[in-house]
Amino acid sequence: MLKPILLVEDDPKDLELTLIALEKSQLANEVVICRDGADAVDYLFSRGAHADRGSGNPAVILLDLKLPKVDGIEVLQLVRATAELKSVPVVMLTSSREEQDLLRSYELGVNAYVVKPVAFRDFVDAISDLGIFWAVLNEPPPGSARVIRKNP
Repeated sequence: MLKPILLVEDDPKDLELTLIALEKSQLANEVVICRDGADAVDYLFSRGAHADRGSGNPAVILLDLKLPKVDGIEVLQLVRATAELKSVPVVMLTSSREEQDLLRSYELGVNAYVVKPVAFRDFVDAISDLGIFWAVLNEPPPGSARVIRKNP
């Protein structure tokens, strides 16, 4: 069973571009979309609108930093403070180039911090590379399901 990719993004344009890029990378994983941090936390803890989701963690969390309700830093803190979630790779995907955001993200254990490129082609390439790396090339902890690509 393939693990889903959890995409936490509130900006409709960035969401659409990210989905296009993930499709381009031909990953077979389902992409679960949360549009704010509170919804992402509900998904991760199987509560609220996500109370009936299947068990298991996502293959990777692509997390925007600036989110409504609960920001990306708070979501990252919760993930890293929860034994069942702390080994899930988290990629901060943000437009913030602020040093304090970068430092805080790494202090809290983010796996990667990627500033969203402005140019469409650069954005698509960056997301495609992220998807392939974290969902295919990265070696997950023992006992985790591997992720496969659709007909490459």
